[in-house]
Amino acid sequence: MSGVRPWTCPPRTVVFVTRVRQSFPSAWLVALVALVAWLPAAAAAPGATPVVVVDPGHDLRANLEQEPIGPGSSTLKIKDGGGTRGVVSGLTEAELNLRVGLRLRTLLRRAGVRVVMTRTTTSGTSMGNIARARIANRARAKLFLRIHADGLADRRARGTHTLYPALRRGWTDDVYAPSKRAAGLVQRELVRALGFPDRGLHERSDFTGFNWADVPVILVEMGFMTNPTDDRLLATAVYQRRAALGLCRGTLRFLGRPPALCG
Repeated sequence: MSGVRPWTCPPRTVVFVTRVRQSFPSAWLVALVALVAWLPAAAAAPGATPVVVVDPGHDLRANLEQEPIGPGSSTLKIKDGGGTRGVVSGLTEAELNLRVGLRLRTLLRRAGVRVVMTRTTTSGTSMGNIARARIANRARAKLFLRIHADGLADRRARGTHTLYPALRRGWTDDVYAPSKRAAGLVQRELVRALGFPDRGLHERSDFTGFNWADVPVILVEMGFMTNPTDDRLLATAVYQRRAALGLCRGTLRFLGRPPALCG
């Protein structure tokens, strides 16, 4: 096309800038081009498919290697202690987390959410928490949802709680507020779905997976596998479906979508 040069502007937008008369101010031309380039992206944003990274905690084997607790930190923690196990069912936490995570993936996909899983099998050594956070960062997730179950020496302890990052400048200041909001929404829906005691929300400054995340991140503790009641229930398909449903509804509320889409 004679006298025309193509200029590519993200996302996937081509604007053709033709020669203009000398009297046309260059600043106006730049502004016009920028506006035309911005319009398709602005129009597409509301309908963009959100990404949620679902992280079923642990794996078949623990990983006792160490990694920095946060970017630039000299404080080290083991990558993965291996999780707990059902005191009655004998089910490993890693397998419980995965069963719920896979059910959650199905529900979120039906609701129009793109899901990235940190793992889809229980078959190896845990990758550690920096690696999990980097998966969420690369995916530019709207939410990094970490699924766990708890364990204590005191078998009387039971119930559901949700953790989110403590505020620390340079590590979590960019994700603190949305993470806290997500934690509250997901906790409420998960407690409603499971019917377990509500143990509330807790900030954590020592979670490597929180401190390395550049996206909103929470960690749910569905119940205590060291409590006979919680363990018996969570080992059943019925309660695993309930957990997935509660997580889905809380996630959709955080994304600003109708929770009814979860079913």
